[in-house]
Amino acid sequence: MAIEQIMKDVNNIFNEVLEDNSIKVDQNTTTDDIERWDSLNHIHIITEIEKHYKIRFELNELLNFKNVGDLCYVIQKKIS
Repeated sequence: MAIEQIMKDVNNIFNEVLEDNSIKVDQNTTTDDIERWDSLNHIHIITEIEKHYKIRFELNELLNFKNVGDLCYVIQKKIS
């Protein structure tokens, strides 16, 4: 799957979890960029991504995400 499609899917998940359709994530988006992206919502976002793609993230993967781009690249790797 193309990284652009993954980015669209992830953006939709952010919109749903954070209940804000104005959010637009890109590869450089971090928790500092989205006010409502706190630790609890982070867990919800990751859970919804895992359900959507039927994947599981390892703890070390979760700890190494620096931005949405890192997240999307790991998703792409897992579903390829």
